[in-house]
Amino acid sequence: MKILVLNCGSSSIKYQLFDMDNNANVLAKGIVERVGMKDSELTHKRPGKEKFSIIKNIPDHTVGIDIILDILMDKKYGVIEDKHEISAVGHRVAHGGEFFKKSSLITPEAIANIEACSELAPLHNPANLKGIYAMQKILPGIPQVAVFDTSFHQTMPAYAYLYPVPYELYEKYKVRRYGFHGTSHKYVAQKACEYLGLKFENTKIITCHLGNGASIAAIKDGKSVDTSMGFTPVEGLMMGTRCGDFDLGALLYIMDREKLTLDKANNLINKKSGLLGISGFSSDMRDIEGKAFLENDERAKLAFEMFYYRVKKYVGSYAAIMGGVDLIIFTGGIGENGWEIRENICSDMEFLGLHFNKVANKDLYSKAEVISQPDSKVKVMVYPTDEEYVIAQDTLDLVN
Repeated sequence: MKILVLNCGSSSIKYQLFDMDNNANVLAKGIVERVGMKDSELTHKRPGKEKFSIIKNIPDHTVGIDIILDILMDKKYGVIEDKHEISAVGHRVAHGGEFFKKSSLITPEAIANIEACSELAPLHNPANLKGIYAMQKILPGIPQVAVFDTSFHQTMPAYAYLYPVPYELYEKYKVRRYGFHGTSHKYVAQKACEYLGLKFENTKIITCHLGNGASIAAIKDGKSVDTSMGFTPVEGLMMGTRCGDFDLGALLYIMDREKLTLDKANNLINKKSGLLGISGFSSDMRDIEGKAFLENDERAKLAFEMFYYRVKKYVGSYAAIMGGVDLIIFTGGIGENGWEIRENICSDMEFLGLHFNKVANKDLYSKAEVISQPDSKVKVMVYPTDEEYVIAQDTLDLVN
């Protein structure tokens, strides 16, 4: 069975085509960027082959997916002869609210509930729905599955997901912690346990998904019991351009002093803060590290220190709520490649029973590897995430 996985953003479409009958091999993958803008670009790659790019007018997601299918069937660059070789489509959907505790087949009812969640994720769910609608036009009747960023965290207890504001606001507007990156947290936790010979359902795990967007999850006995992102992806860790945890009183103060509208305040905490706001020049940790270590830039060093400090603080708090920790996992762009970040987070953690292996960690990039000492009570691993594989596997399971 061949399954197409789509991850539609507001102006982009990421895709991968999996052959599930052949060890879930990736036949091809790529991205369409600048959808609806001038000079849209599709970049297409097959394993072992050079990537192929084209620039052309792509006014909407339907046209973009049509072009993706054309490339997949192209005699020179393609991997299938007919689009009907695709048996099912899996979609990443950002927000499932309280409707979806697991992945779901796309039905009229499911679409209505995804639409209802759009006000909770106005930048993401409408874009995700565009991919669903486009596939209904292009391949009508083909099974489609939605895999939600939020569903893994639906096991959190009420005392963890509720905010201490009037309860009526939860009842009226469903204001609560939802958490995100659930697909990634679940995948790396399960895979790392397999790698180490641990039982996922009997292990205390802290997963650190660190990238431009970053979150941490506490996973106990196979279930998410807490996570750093909240009602929106703004809460929690310091990120590329998002502020993370922040005193709401300070926000109100800034809004008053700077005469900020709601839109401008939203822009401040989502797009002008985090690494970019502190460093003053970049939201990319690679740039931050370069300036901090090669140029001794004080603001870059401060951004670096603030980032790892906040991760470290969450690791300690999640170990406390679970009564200890057996396994800490680093994933995501920074988590997989930022060995300096990992070293600083895991330093001086011997009180937890964590003995870090600096030699194994140094210059380790995007590879599954244990980076704790053999005698460490707490195991530490780098494990590359693969959210598209999870979407493909969930799609296969539901279609079957």
